[in-house]
Amino acid sequence: MDAQSLIHTEADVERYLQPVILGADTLGYSYVRCFHEAYGINSIVLGSANQRFVSSSRFADYRVVQGVDQDEVFLDYLERLGKEFEGRKVPILLGSGDWYARNFSKNKERLSRYFIVPYIDFDLLDRITQKGVFYDICEKLDIPYPVTHSFDCSNQDAVIPVDEFTYPVIAKPSNSARYHYAEFPGKEKVYTIETPERLQEVFEQLKSSAYDKELLVQDFIPGDDSHLRSITCFSDAEGNVKVSCMGQVLLQDHLPSAIGNPLCIIDDVQPQLLEQAARFLKYVHYEGFSNFDVKYDERDGTYRFFEINTRPGRNTYYMNLAGSNFAKLFVDHYVLHKGLVSTVADKPFLFQMVPKSVIKEYVAEPARSRALDRIRSGVSGNPLFYRKDTLRHWFWSAVNYFHQTSKFHRMLGRPSKH
Repeated sequence: MDAQSLIHTEADVERYLQPVILGADTLGYSYVRCFHEAYGINSIVLGSANQRFVSSSRFADYRVVQGVDQDEVFLDYLERLGKEFEGRKVPILLGSGDWYARNFSKNKERLSRYFIVPYIDFDLLDRITQKGVFYDICEKLDIPYPVTHSFDCSNQDAVIPVDEFTYPVIAKPSNSARYHYAEFPGKEKVYTIETPERLQEVFEQLKSSAYDKELLVQDFIPGDDSHLRSITCFSDAEGNVKVSCMGQVLLQDHLPSAIGNPLCIIDDVQPQLLEQAARFLKYVHYEGFSNFDVKYDERDGTYRFFEINTRPGRNTYYMNLAGSNFAKLFVDHYVLHKGLVSTVADKPFLFQMVPKSVIKEYVAEPARSRALDRIRSGVSGNPLFYRKDTLRHWFWSAVNYFHQTSKFHRMLGRPSKH
């Protein structure tokens, strides 16, 4: 897709650019909102079911495509859609999950006939999203990471030395894309393992499933959600970070299928962590958006890198709150081919997907007071609450928002008073 045949200026972007977004979660709507805020344009959103807080948006052409999360359905539909735009629009392809990022990358040559595909090449994506490889690179670059052991789930004769670990431990698949296809009762994104028997059980479940990569068993780093950090970077074609943003996670989702998705983030720029992320990206010559998950280890005062997401994270709207519209970065770099000025998005913010009552109940001091101060200062924001959107969109966004209260009570129980 040659954007330059139609788009030369920002005015052309408003006339000809067509965002096509796969996935209707918080990030999916964040794309919709950010493209409309920056350029006044609407997005096509493809989902496998009706997600009402997105389908009710006046800025989204929402299409339910049965089987859009299956390879051939996904590719056939996009090829038909791309042909419809030839000579009329410049479609840019964006996704809201690891599966979409992986498949955009894997089929980049085929999709690039019709779309701008702002994702890294597949050989690099496939390599660095394998957590064992990620940790090997961290070791070379002197970037701290958790002590990790790996065990091959494709080998039915493999044995895991469950009695040699100090519990609790963290267990998780090394390759989340392959894990996407594994189905078994009680499947979780990440496991906190309390006993040898439970670790053995999880290992046997994975060996019996379609998952054929490694199970990683990691040192458990103590600390609540506020020990977590999220780092988002946008890099040029040489791997130089041009825009970065960082926040302290105050609360994450605790549903087993969604663990690790931050729901509340506050500004917390730490130059040494941004430098470590930049060192990694430069080493692998990474272009575009990346997101790192990091956790503070109070035992030795280090911050340990867990993984890289080769796409914007679900919470990337926090960049907008910090002063940088993340949709505009895609356009400036991949569509207009502008040189980006190196900057850190560092305005005070609170990314707030939960009501204030949840923050008061589940966030400990001193982070709780900082978060409440951000709310009082008017610098908190929820991407779903876009004042220009429809009342129906606001209704379904509010349902999603206030449901977080009962969800936290169900998953974590009612906390004692602070």
